[in-house]
Amino acid sequence: MTKPNAAIFATFLVSVIIVLGGAALVKGGFYIGKHEGDTLHLLQMVIRMGAGDWPHLDFVTPIGVLAFAPIALFLKLGFGAGHAILMGQILVALVFLPAIWWVSISRFRGPWAYLFGAGLLVLILALVHGETERSVSISMHYNRWSWAAAFLAISAALIPEGDRKHQAADGWVIGLAMAALVLCKVTYFVAFVVPVLVALIGRGAFKTLGWAVLAGLLPALLVTALAGPQFWLAYLHDLAMVAGSDIRPQPGLALASVIGAPAYMVGSLILILCVVFLRQAGKSLEGLVLLLLVPGFFYVTYQNFGNDPQWLGLLGVLMMAFRPSRELRNGLGWNVQKAVGLSGLVALTLAAPSYTNLFYSPFRHLAAKAVDYTPLIPGSGVHEDILSARVRTLQVDGKVPLDGADTFFAAVTDPDLREDATVFQGETLPDCSLELGMIAWFTAVSKDLSDSGYATGKTVFSADLLSSYWMYGAFRPLAGGAPWYYGGLPGFEDADYLIVPLCPLSQRVRQMVLKAVQDTGQTMTEVRRTSEYILFEK
Repeated sequence: MTKPNAAIFATFLVSVIIVLGGAALVKGGFYIGKHEGDTLHLLQMVIRMGAGDWPHLDFVTPIGVLAFAPIALFLKLGFGAGHAILMGQILVALVFLPAIWWVSISRFRGPWAYLFGAGLLVLILALVHGETERSVSISMHYNRWSWAAAFLAISAALIPEGDRKHQAADGWVIGLAMAALVLCKVTYFVAFVVPVLVALIGRGAFKTLGWAVLAGLLPALLVTALAGPQFWLAYLHDLAMVAGSDIRPQPGLALASVIGAPAYMVGSLILILCVVFLRQAGKSLEGLVLLLLVPGFFYVTYQNFGNDPQWLGLLGVLMMAFRPSRELRNGLGWNVQKAVGLSGLVALTLAAPSYTNLFYSPFRHLAAKAVDYTPLIPGSGVHEDILSARVRTLQVDGKVPLDGADTFFAAVTDPDLREDATVFQGETLPDCSLELGMIAWFTAVSKDLSDSGYATGKTVFSADLLSSYWMYGAFRPLAGGAPWYYGGLPGFEDADYLIVPLCPLSQRVRQMVLKAVQDTGQTMTEVRRTSEYILFEK
């Protein structure tokens, strides 16, 4: 197989961006089908950044600034949140384009270059996080962007370029990709920095490594110049807070299940077999680096919601690039040339459902019926261009227990199966959680707070997972607060009020927040009570 024509390949990549990005934009808004809470979490951060705030310095988040900066840029330019999200993704694809073009044509041949390049653009431009559930969502977009950056760095470091005349170009790609991981989602950097270093050192690509270090330092220096050196201390503080949090120690399955559960076992076995086959094919360094990638692949998959092993796509094209040019036999007499190729095909087959879902998510978005959606932030003017499914937005459902001591099921109730009741200032709060309709909830509660005169010019700390009231007209953003609760009481000292939902998104979070508040010894004064919340003044 031959190297792709540079001009034709560039045209192909630009066409992918136009088709996928255009399919998303032409709808005239952003219509999401799930993950409203994650979307509100994202909007809180990008709207605040558009107004001049910095992650870590002005609000708490473990996600890096580059995960939000492209979207915040378009907000600052006056676009609505929906268009800003879609255009932010296109901007990221355009920024990645030169690196994707270079790594694809310099490392892969024939159709594999096209598959690699298109696959990375699909990761960047998709409107779903992965898996096979079809509903459109922007949730965890930073995971997709980080996979794309990691795939670039790993491929450029592990596969020799050939004539070694372009070590500076390789270094810039690797360094900037690794810097993007630090400034987007640092988990990926931690998982893949050692394999990338071993690959470069093992190939003797020390000039490439030097350029990579230089290229990686430049974004760090730029951020330091813009935000100040305290940015990094604040970033580390946020990461430490989340690492020590027991709110959500894992966003999905246990690590053992991510490796060995029925849905993942074949992929895990193929990954190990690929290491074995590469070693048997005489590619010792490639096999070693792939072995070092194994724990990183597993850990990142475990750490990401949905536990989607998107590394299978990279594994497949890598094995095609490493396929021996002649027939080889191992000690069992197996044809290793065919084994490498077949293992790559199996990896690509396992990856196909997720990547297919990613690929045609913009077209599903295009086909959405506008009548079935309603603004995520009604009354927000320009930001009404982001909409959510009406059935999820306006239908308010809660979950309450039917068993317990004074119920029909009292004789068969096992109290050990339920968490302890939440008690705050001597009052036992209802055992209830909000299952659906959080947009209606925030809208109605915020209006009630504003109408009752408590919200104007004030700030509030929420005893719940999300604190989005300010986006619906009640209160101001809380300085130092956490758009998504991870633990502790970030921003509580500067809050004027504490709001306690009687049917929260997370009862566990409500319980933890109220315990932490009581541990401060501060007495809270109740100033308003409704059927849905209690408002306390500090």
